[in-house]
Amino acid sequence: MIIDYRAYSFRPGTVADFVRMFREAGLPIQNRILGPGCFAGLYTTEIGNVNEAIHLWRYRDAAERAQKRALLYEDAAFMDYVREVRQILVAQEVRLLTQVDLPQGATGPLPTD
Repeated sequence: MIIDYRAYSFRPGTVADFVRMFREAGLPIQNRILGPGCFAGLYTTEIGNVNEAIHLWRYRDAAERAQKRALLYEDAAFMDYVREVRQILVAQEVRLLTQVDLPQGATGPLPTD
């Protein structure tokens, strides 16, 4: 499995606008195309660059990611969403993360409370 780490920096004061756009348009479109199991989470920054949002996506491998992302860019609704987000986007950083094999039990679920 790989994780597609996508950190977006926005114009000051517009992170909430991005979260709204993502919630209302971006996530439903991407879930429709990528499948709901692909989305791993959206996070905002509390300390550091407070004008940043990070989203994580799960893929089996880089080939699956390339195939699914190609489908996104063929979708008119997704491209409309991208055009809207680009109006407030300042910078973007993308990384593909690979999981390190550790002994069973070394990692576990995060606390929920």
